[in-house]
Amino acid sequence: MTSILRRRPAQRRSVERVERMLDECALLLDEIGYEAMTTKEVARRAEVPIGTFYQFFHDKLGLVRALALRNLEAFLERISERFAAADLRHWTELVDLAIDEFVDMKRGTPGFAVVDFGEVLTAPGGPAIPGTKRVLDGIQDNSAVVADRLRALIQELLDAPAGPGLDRALVVAVEATDAVLKLAFRADPRGDAELIAECKHLVRRYLTPHLP
Repeated sequence: MTSILRRRPAQRRSVERVERMLDECALLLDEIGYEAMTTKEVARRAEVPIGTFYQFFHDKLGLVRALALRNLEAFLERISERFAAADLRHWTELVDLAIDEFVDMKRGTPGFAVVDFGEVLTAPGGPAIPGTKRVLDGIQDNSAVVADRLRALIQELLDAPAGPGLDRALVVAVEATDAVLKLAFRADPRGDAELIAECKHLVRRYLTPHLP
């Protein structure tokens, strides 16, 4: 997150202020959406001076970029914790676990239905606001960044072989998952169960040649 922030919060008070601004950003995304949200309102609700906001964030998009990165870190941490606690017999169960965790966050994590890992949606299921495909990195697409983090996690958890084939396959899998789950949340605000099941089936079958 420090590469996205204008400056790194060094003191505990500053860290708490940044977290409050991110928390209020997430709540406002659910309440009024990205386009209606203002930096002034985020600062007011977080009980910080507007000058403090601009000490840490360039603008509203910078705030959302930090929220997206926090979401990604939380998602990866939750997957790792669930994997450690589960008795998984095959890597395909990790696919199901990851998709279930993503769906749970869509349903229950503030702001996640509008901004999960970067792309800003006008409503759950899309469409996306133009110019937010590279929110996480600024150069790579959000999906490429997510795929890279998932590859590192998969190699750690499954001892899977590295290589361009797996890298490419994970980018495709992330893009496909994103598209099908957007469809699921357009069909049902809670996520259409049959489409979620189809998403799991699609990803498991696609990744079979690439994982042990």
